[in-house]
Amino acid sequence: MGQISARKRIWGWFFFDWASQPYNTLLITFIFAPYVKELMGDGSAAQTAWGFGIGLAGIVIALLAPLLGAMADTAGDRLRWIWGFSAMYVVGSAALWFAVPGDFSIYLILFFFAVGMIGMEFATIFTNSMLPDLGPRETIGRISGNGWAFGYLGGLTALVIMLGFFAESGETGRTLLGLAPAFGLDPAMREGTRFVGPLTALWYMAFMVPFFLWVRDPKPVGTPPGAVRRALGEVVSTLRGLPRNRSRFAYLASSMFYRDALNGMYTFGGIYAAGVLGWTVVDVGIFGILAIVTGAVFCWIGGMADTRFGPKPVIAACILALTLVAVSILFIAPDSLFGIALPEGSALPDIAFYLCGAVIGAAGGVLQAASRTMMVRQADPAKMAEAFGLYALAGKATSFLAPLSIGVATWATGSQQLGVTPLIALFLLGLFLLRWVRPEGDSTPWHASQPASA
Repeated sequence: MGQISARKRIWGWFFFDWASQPYNTLLITFIFAPYVKELMGDGSAAQTAWGFGIGLAGIVIALLAPLLGAMADTAGDRLRWIWGFSAMYVVGSAALWFAVPGDFSIYLILFFFAVGMIGMEFATIFTNSMLPDLGPRETIGRISGNGWAFGYLGGLTALVIMLGFFAESGETGRTLLGLAPAFGLDPAMREGTRFVGPLTALWYMAFMVPFFLWVRDPKPVGTPPGAVRRALGEVVSTLRGLPRNRSRFAYLASSMFYRDALNGMYTFGGIYAAGVLGWTVVDVGIFGILAIVTGAVFCWIGGMADTRFGPKPVIAACILALTLVAVSILFIAPDSLFGIALPEGSALPDIAFYLCGAVIGAAGGVLQAASRTMMVRQADPAKMAEAFGLYALAGKATSFLAPLSIGVATWATGSQQLGVTPLIALFLLGLFLLRWVRPEGDSTPWHASQPASA
């Protein structure tokens, strides 16, 4: 076999984002989550179960992610780990087919969902660690951004296919295009919607082929003696040194909370709309398309704002926008809008929630892109890979906080609307900690001497 070109290796790496994104788009947010609400019938009970299930999976991820991340940097043989976690992804998502109406175990379904989610997150740790090997440092940001955009496109494509040809309305038994579910799937047994699990698994297996064909691990194959101990030592040493870098420490703490709140919005947006407004899976899917499209458009606009004003004001503006959305959601109900009673059947609550979805997509996409730029400004130029490993750790350390707090709040109040109030506190805490973040980091950033890049 001839030598694989750098361009092919980069495109192979892109395909992991394309292959894995449907787990977020189809399962966590827009298709399977609202279907769980339909299965359980009670929106509050579904939101509580969803919160505890994802929260417990987040605890596993938080406990093991730092060690696995350090192993990715020191032990090598990353492709073997990606194969293993990919198997978890495929098995966990495919098993969601067994969420049969009237004949399912919510505990078993959440178990398989967690298996797939953990597989996705851990595979991402190892694929992300390959980013510095794909090109010179000055091109890494562009490569990373293009991969992110390619992943969004993959999620959007999978969502359109699911809505157009498989996911049926519970009332009509037809898809968004007015078709019967493909392959003769039985709408009475919700087989079209349940196919979201196997479709996600098949999508991943098909589009990971370019990754495994074109991506090579330049690190030594095999785990050297003492790799685990060395990885643990590096994690401990890095964490101990954080307080000496006040701006970086404040930024990681800030991003830990506001990213967790954003993930909570993504995770519970679909199940919230299904429970409070009575949306069908198809309705939530349209909501998802709107959010993804506005996210893609505003990421481009946000990139220009980031270049002109820097990432800190962009991050602050996005947090404020998302906080406003979280507050607004509390006042959107089927029979009222911001305390104003509405006639029965009014479309205003649905329109308002669609607008909230557009803002979540737009501000959420820009927030994630600007956050990555800010991490570059806070990082030590000589330890950029370590810095992004720490950034990944911060994103996972409290990944259980939003879903668990929403689960607890929903259980305590019995209300889906009041159940999302923890997101407001998390956003505001992130914004408060951002005040101690210096726009240029603790020292002169590397980009200060670099030409501006498109």
